[in-house]
Amino acid sequence: MSKNLYITATESKSGKSAIVLGMMQLLLRDVRKVAFFRPIINNTSKEVRDHDINLILTRFGLDIPYEKTYAYSLHEARELINNGQHATLLENILNKYKALEAEYDFVLCEGTDFLGKDAAFEFDLNADIAANLGCPVLVVANGLDKNSEEIIGSTQLTIDQLDEKSLDVVAAVVNRASVTPAEKDNIIKSLECKVNCANPLAVYVVPEEPTLGKPTMGDVKKWLGASVLYGHGRLDTLVDDYIIAAMQVGNFLDYLGQGTLIITPGDRSDIILASLASRLSSSYPDISGILLTGGLEPAANVHRLIEGWTGVPVPVLCAKEHTYLTTQILNDLYGKIDPEDDRKIATALGVFEQNVDTAEISNRIISRRSSRITPKMFEYNLIEQAKKHKMRIVLPEGAEERILRAADILVRRGVADLILLGNADEVGKKIGDLGLDLDGVTIIQPELAPNFEDYVQTYYEARKKKGISMEQARDIMSDPTYYGTMMVHKNDADGMVSGAINTTAHTIRPAFEFIKTKPTASIVSSVFLMCLKDRVHVFGDCAVNPNPSAEQLAEIALNSSDTARIFGIEPKVAMLSYSTGSSGKGADVEKVIEATRIAKERAPELALEGPLQYDAAIDADVARTKMPDSNVAGQATVFIFPDLNTGNNTYKAVQRAAGAVAIGPVLQGLNKPVNDLSRGCLVPDIVNTVAITAIQAQAEKGLR
Repeated sequence: MSKNLYITATESKSGKSAIVLGMMQLLLRDVRKVAFFRPIINNTSKEVRDHDINLILTRFGLDIPYEKTYAYSLHEARELINNGQHATLLENILNKYKALEAEYDFVLCEGTDFLGKDAAFEFDLNADIAANLGCPVLVVANGLDKNSEEIIGSTQLTIDQLDEKSLDVVAAVVNRASVTPAEKDNIIKSLECKVNCANPLAVYVVPEEPTLGKPTMGDVKKWLGASVLYGHGRLDTLVDDYIIAAMQVGNFLDYLGQGTLIITPGDRSDIILASLASRLSSSYPDISGILLTGGLEPAANVHRLIEGWTGVPVPVLCAKEHTYLTTQILNDLYGKIDPEDDRKIATALGVFEQNVDTAEISNRIISRRSSRITPKMFEYNLIEQAKKHKMRIVLPEGAEERILRAADILVRRGVADLILLGNADEVGKKIGDLGLDLDGVTIIQPELAPNFEDYVQTYYEARKKKGISMEQARDIMSDPTYYGTMMVHKNDADGMVSGAINTTAHTIRPAFEFIKTKPTASIVSSVFLMCLKDRVHVFGDCAVNPNPSAEQLAEIALNSSDTARIFGIEPKVAMLSYSTGSSGKGADVEKVIEATRIAKERAPELALEGPLQYDAAIDADVARTKMPDSNVAGQATVFIFPDLNTGNNTYKAVQRAAGAVAIGPVLQGLNKPVNDLSRGCLVPDIVNTVAITAIQAQAEKGLR
């Protein structure tokens, strides 16, 4: 057990960044305060941030000043060693590390990138630093273009060398491996007992994921310092290969391939127009983009022609250098995982989680687990919980870009089995235009679905007493929201998430009509999961019921406590008012008193107190003064507001003033889970809401 870990590679381009990303995600699940430290970075310029430090700090929102996250550049380290100051180097690295260790519960360290000319020098340097910091080591071995015997031999040699330096090697990840299942088993068996068979080494084999090593058009832009002429929103398109277009169009088109980057001088209007036209044709593979060289832009009339199209289908970049020099520079280009690239990050985390036993490696390296929980921990746990039993979640707004980008992430993370609704051609085209990979996602066009008439009949039978005709039922069931809700009602889906472009009323109304409330519920209510700096609270009802009665308020409290349990939060329920105990009078206070009485009568075992003011509910010092004998005051986790006006304003005030992450609204009281999104939602909000809906569906099925 340790409070630190040193991740080191064995050679360049091992995919170490993806493993570091996965380990940081894993640590933040269980450890409240995690620091990131790279003793040696490659950058020599103070103006440019180290790629991996920037990735980890940005992606996980770590509030660590950049200058505290590294000690030296590789050039500086080499100079110190060459000048006989090896001890000084290690001492200063240790001092920087100790400063982080004093502030944080765990320090994740990453070694050098092996991009220098002397791999042996970097290997020894990493080993010396890890030993000096007292870090156990996780080795990342590069399995790319190696057979199983080569992988075993090179990785065993590395482990032997680290063992000779008295380092504690806790795990080895063979990354980017292209091996059969039998070869994978052989690699693991050959390496796990290399150090100590009484306590076998944790060995994992992670397959090559081509999309992580491929550059994006954004990488090409950065690498060349190119400008973007068209397609600013498509820079995440992956580049598989590139060709230099010097032929006439008739011959050039025969060389187009899937994901090809077209490199051509900027004055070749014929190649530019033919390349763009090929992207719009189903007869040719989808190119990734066009790179114009020589600093030349298309002629004014060609610009005019392109700008008249509705959406240029691929990015078009312009580089200053001539074609030959541009090509030489691109030969060294490789893909990196940038913090803003949600697709690559989701892919990296998905591959890591599928191939690394996170429970095992967590037990080996984490010294203690905090009882407190950060927003990142909570979000990670949502994903992990949803993945345990994959639920079928339907998304009626299938052509909405944010929904599709969220679906891409959810598929890569393996969170749920997704169903997209909408015009199949429109949804498919949008997926292609965005360059997303949604293999395995079901796309349904409601009016063309085999079960459409059955759904129409079911709706008609449920609503005919309300005066609905069969023709009206058919029109209504053509609406994706109604169709998606019926899928949930008929057990063809386990839950639904909508509201990115639809109103709350339109999202929820179908559920009221035929999913209906649970037998124990008289109303539908909502909660927000409020992720504060080191805890998660439940706020209800902040989105649905304007002025609940005492009976309804009691029901909201009980349903909110059940929701809290589903998400691993021990419910201690505070019934909020402007009065604590008997200190105030008035109809509003009396309603909360009555609601508290009803709730205690229905659930006598539940920790519930009211009326309480917010400060008495959350602050232990205030609670000792206002209600010293309460087992809820000062330690509440579920906060029930007396009306929508109070609840909605309070959750937004806490969200803004305390920097809390508000996840929700999460609807409760329905027979089956349906959840509403804000129309201003971001992609991560959709991902979280789908995970929440899946977890609710698991609870309904007794799968938790």
